[in-house]
Amino acid sequence: MMHWQRVYKDNREHRATIVRDVLMDREIDAVVVNKKDSPYGFGFLEVQVPADQVILALKIIEEEIQFE
Repeated sequence: MMHWQRVYKDNREHRATIVRDVLMDREIDAVVVNKKDSPYGFGFLEVQVPADQVILALKIIEEEIQFE
């Protein structure tokens, strides 16, 4: 079984989705894991990738994705 690791964390769903989509466009397996508490909306969403793709994913996030 593949081990997945977090490469991005945010409390806004649209940002996590954008990060996932960019990574997938670069042929990196990525998923959004919702860690929000449903009734209250506290928490965050994580983008996770397989452990062997973490370094490449972090590089892509750092160099290609900016939210302003």
